[in-house]
Amino acid sequence: MCFVCHRISMIKDGTNPYFVKELKTGYVVIGDYQHFKGYSLFLCKEHKLELFQLDHATKMKFLEEMSVVAEAAANAFGAEKMNYELLGNGDTHLHWHLFPRVSGDLENYGNNGKGPVWWYPMEKMYSSDNCPSEAELEEMKAKLGEALEKLL
Repeated sequence: MCFVCHRISMIKDGTNPYFVKELKTGYVVIGDYQHFKGYSLFLCKEHKLELFQLDHATKMKFLEEMSVVAEAAANAFGAEKMNYELLGNGDTHLHWHLFPRVSGDLENYGNNGKGPVWWYPMEKMYSSDNCPSEAELEEMKAKLGEALEKLL
């Protein structure tokens, strides 16, 4: 079972603490690491590797819902700009990475703190220092859930 499918199975059995909301084509979750406050993911319900593998109606709905999740994350976490990633080289299951960005979140990295998230050192991004506490996670899930409800 792939990593994303495993996380989805945890949602289904009620053991994924990062789960926020189920939508028609996917699941909204808060990211495990929060250097970029409000970093969220949208996990496709179908195990597919590429967007073009989804039937047209599902693909359009998946893209629409991803956009709603991004807007909700921007609203909930005060983003000045959103960054979107759909890579799949590591975890070969369609899933969006949604990064709320604010001025200075890459301070000392790149062009005056402005640049893509991958300019931030991976060892710092994935440091346990960036894992939200249980209370922080609950607060983030509530904020994102409320923002989603306003848009849906």
